[in-house]
Amino acid sequence: MNKLYPLKFKPRFRDKIWGGQKIKDVLKINFGDLPNCGEAWALSGVEDNETVVANGFLTGNELNELVEIYMDDLVGGKVYEQYKNEFPILVKFIDANDWLSIQVHPDNELARKRGLSNGKTEMWYIISSEENSQLISGFSQTVNQKVYLDHLKNNTLQEILNFEIVKADDIFYMPSGRVHALGPGILLAEIQQTSDTTYRIYDWDRSDDQGKQRDLHTNEAIEAIDYNTYNDYKTDYPHIKNQSVEAVKAPYFTTQVLHLDMPMIKSFAKIDSFIIYTCVMGKVAVKYPEGKVELNMGECLLIPNEILSIEILPLTESKLLETYIL
Repeated sequence: MNKLYPLKFKPRFRDKIWGGQKIKDVLKINFGDLPNCGEAWALSGVEDNETVVANGFLTGNELNELVEIYMDDLVGGKVYEQYKNEFPILVKFIDANDWLSIQVHPDNELARKRGLSNGKTEMWYIISSEENSQLISGFSQTVNQKVYLDHLKNNTLQEILNFEIVKADDIFYMPSGRVHALGPGILLAEIQQTSDTTYRIYDWDRSDDQGKQRDLHTNEAIEAIDYNTYNDYKTDYPHIKNQSVEAVKAPYFTTQVLHLDMPMIKSFAKIDSFIIYTCVMGKVAVKYPEGKVELNMGECLLIPNEILSIEILPLTESKLLETYIL
């Protein structure tokens, strides 16, 4: 069997009612004939939405096919034992040109109780934002199910939600159960569990171009929501160049930020996992024992578990998200 190498993928695009043009204009990714693009799925093992390899001899192969063939050589022994032939991480780029629906995702336990494979915990890295762009993360005050439902019924849900003004480089961790929504003017990278389960709570009373409103999932959401409030919804992390800075450490993924203006050698000998590099600024070259591959802003690169070290060479000042499973 031929040796594995760092894998690039062809993205899958989603036309969304709230999408815009930044995936093309800022990330320089051509999304074809779509009138706008809300999401570019850069790396996906979601059933019927798998991304395919775009470089090397494995070009055209779907991600989950590779997991099935290469198993722990690709994803790591512990990861393969837990997730089998489904790749466990989904990476997206999202362009919010309008408010996304206010929504919530179930945790694994509730999802499986309802016949779904996984819950959905995610994180957002803000690539760029327009002045005073906002997102919603959780509640601004103590609520319970009754208070929540009263506000939902009276169309006053916004009164109890936590709004955050965002800027580039902000990180927001969104565990399952946290009510959330993205506001207009935000371009971000999202790293999440492999799942496409969303319970839409409120959609701003809007209709599509046929005058039809999107379905809401009021009853499904009630049991999924975490009604607690938290002191800080934004993830605080140090902004230090030329080292891996831990931002999110969760059961489903660990993500570090690399801000590079000089070469960096990375050793993975102690990590029994694949590594994903998502480029959120600039351009790098990644050298591995058998060759070199370039990674541009708006792309991600999957480093197989069997590759134990790489060198990252920033071709311009660059920022990467480094994601793996512990």
